[in-house]
Amino acid sequence: MSGINPSEELAALKSSKLHRQLRTVDSNSGTRISIAGEELWNFSSNDYLGLASHPKITGAFIEGIQRYGAGSTASRLVIGTSSPHTLLEETIACSKQSEAALTFTSGFATALSAIPTIVGKGDFVFLDKLSHASLIDASRASGATLRVFPHNDHLELDRLLKRARQRSTSRILVATESVFSMDGDLCPLEEILEVCETHGAELLLDEAHAIGVLGKKGMGLAEQLGVQSRVHFQMGTLSKAIGLSGGYLAASREWVDLITNRARAFIYTTAPPPAIAHAARAAFELIRSEDGSDLRERLFRNIAILRANHPSAILPIILGDNETALATSESLREKGFLIPAIRFPTVPKGTARLRLTISALHTEEIVREISDLLPSGI
Repeated sequence: MSGINPSEELAALKSSKLHRQLRTVDSNSGTRISIAGEELWNFSSNDYLGLASHPKITGAFIEGIQRYGAGSTASRLVIGTSSPHTLLEETIACSKQSEAALTFTSGFATALSAIPTIVGKGDFVFLDKLSHASLIDASRASGATLRVFPHNDHLELDRLLKRARQRSTSRILVATESVFSMDGDLCPLEEILEVCETHGAELLLDEAHAIGVLGKKGMGLAEQLGVQSRVHFQMGTLSKAIGLSGGYLAASREWVDLITNRARAFIYTTAPPPAIAHAARAAFELIRSEDGSDLRERLFRNIAILRANHPSAILPIILGDNETALATSESLREKGFLIPAIRFPTVPKGTARLRLTISALHTEEIVREISDLLPSGI
């Protein structure tokens, strides 16, 4: 009998130290987390500003449920679009300096909706080698010719785009991330924009780990560099620094209208609960306020304790093999700190690591304590 044998597949995962299990979290408030009755300092969350437990955001969520109910009851194009969805999209468009915006159930759904609408058979997608799985899967689903360029290598991207343009006048989409989720480094955005503009390519920038964290108003790397108007498609999530769940795409009004009418992952999905949209709008307002600026200052003070001049809240500690990463993670857990081991296929083989994330809510004392416990060379 052919096909997948679950027992064999699971045995292979376990023998190579790649088997994973779901963690059931009993409580997660700020920087403390409880798992199976064990209280730990949480250095594994994407809640970079602590908004998931912020009283203004939780209050807005409760208010949204009281005003609009617990669920949306239908897809967006039927009766699932409530006023909070529309107001949130207007807020995102204004914040990202774009004509329009559209929200989705997740960041993954955003990519699966946007990319196959933007490009198709006969077109090209160029992806950074370390792009998130959602960008990779969406590019494959589009039917466009997929090409991968070395991580953050804008010179090689220039060479590849030049070659593609010599052979074709089809649409070219370049997709990359502001902050790479497993390495915490930034893309060379200005250089990539120049390459795209030279060769008539369009850029999709995923700001998932930059929104809320970078920029004077917390709107990401494009805002920080003053280039929002030059980025064709600004994508992001509501599930990291925003503190909730969902995704968004900011683009021209025509592209947003076309995605609304063509994207299967958008059309055939029940709309997110309006209460989430109501709370997300409150989160955008907070992030853009002085309170948001104060949270970012606290966040980067904490980051500087661990690694001077590091540009993001993600600090990888690359250990190489799976066994070492798992053992180091477990050792830190025994000391009261939760920092997960990240392994293939999330990161390339031979680069297993701890992925340490910092929050504005961490105290300087606890950051210094974890700094003393980490392997040297962080």
